[in-house]
Amino acid sequence: QVQLVESGGGLVQAGGSLRLSCTSSGRSASNYATGWFRQAPGLEREFVAGIKSSGGGTWYAGSVKGRFTISRDNAKKTVYLQMNSLKFEDTAVYYCAADRENGVSASSSDYDYWGQGTQVTVSS
Repeated sequence: QVQLVESGGGLVQAGGSLRLSCTSSGRSASNYATGWFRQAPGLEREFVAGIKSSGGGTWYAGSVKGRFTISRDNAKKTVYLQMNSLKFEDTAVYYCAADRENGVSASSSDYDYWGQGTQVTVSS
């Protein structure tokens, strides 16, 4: 089975930056598309960014375009989410997920494996 582990979350001031990492453990997910999602307390999980297995295609939620960048290093079995110009409304638990079909999806139902999440808190 594919296991995904997120790291890099923390507490930052508005305007600051964080880089999240999603590393596969136990089995490589390098052939799968990977997405980042986030969920704030009391709200539904929402799509943030996605990347094809090769890294050749990326897609973003409108709320993070120009501020967040998704990338991957398959040799390290890791997908990154660089978050700049963070806002209070970015506060959430961030999850990475893998899509076996290597699609171009912003829907959580298309992703097959999920990490445990990492907390990002932005102080206003």
